[in-house]
Amino acid sequence: MTWLHYHHLHYLWVVAREGTIQQASQQLHVGQPPISTQLHQLELSLGRKLFRRRSRRLEMTEARRTVFRYAEQVFSLGREMTDLLKSGEVATGSKFVGDVADAMPKLMVRRLLEPALQLSSDLRLVCVEHDLGTLLTDLGRQSLDLVLADSPLTPTGGVRAFNHPLGQSGVGLFVTPQLVARIRTDFPASLNRVPLLLPCRNTALSRSLDSSLESRNVSPLIRVEFDDKALLKAFGQTGEGLFPGTLAIADEICRQYEAELAGELEGVVEHFYAISVECRIRHAVVLAISSSAKSIIFV
Repeated sequence: MTWLHYHHLHYLWVVAREGTIQQASQQLHVGQPPISTQLHQLELSLGRKLFRRRSRRLEMTEARRTVFRYAEQVFSLGREMTDLLKSGEVATGSKFVGDVADAMPKLMVRRLLEPALQLSSDLRLVCVEHDLGTLLTDLGRQSLDLVLADSPLTPTGGVRAFNHPLGQSGVGLFVTPQLVARIRTDFPASLNRVPLLLPCRNTALSRSLDSSLESRNVSPLIRVEFDDKALLKAFGQTGEGLFPGTLAIADEICRQYEAELAGELEGVVEHFYAISVECRIRHAVVLAISSSAKSIIFV
């Protein structure tokens, strides 16, 4: 049996949080060479590569993500033990790990998670963004409590979990106030040769947008495709082009990105799901998210 060296694990945990060995060195008050040596020894003991170097930063591998999640739990339990021995009681507060598929609109994520934070001031919410496949694997290992996604878990996913539909919303195109009048005229025909910012082609929204525009014989000028929807909207705010947004949060999109709704894309719909290992929702946090979504957001 291979025993885990917790000193090595602690170094990995700090480096992962800080992003670079240099920043971890300052946090730990330890030189960079010893930290690099400890990480290398941990990789040897686990038999897995935990980091890839990209420029001056260390990029996490899938194995590192898994190790980091367990490290979070290990050191959380360590803090509880210390509190118990020092004061005779464990510090109050509970932890809920709710991860988000990277295709989810950030403003929608905030709206969905707000009710969870209102349940208790002691709740510690851990929110991590990743691709849906990785999140579902972690959910199956029970290393997280909930996945928020814009597509459901399929039977072929190999994970024993359940879809809880939160709601659906239409999609519109947003643009800066200076351009909105011209675009609204004869929408969507007015989109021909107009700059458009889109999510990457491997997303359900992008495919649905393509289909909708093609069916109407509209050919906008695709300027940029973004992996991050928040970055997409930030570029749209500067006037680089129209950008799609969820109509259920249209007011927030207009306010945050100083934009206006140019028009609704008929037939383009986004669906949102809470995916958990519970067949019937019982967890208070998931119940709060689901109830708020159905009664306030998607009405």
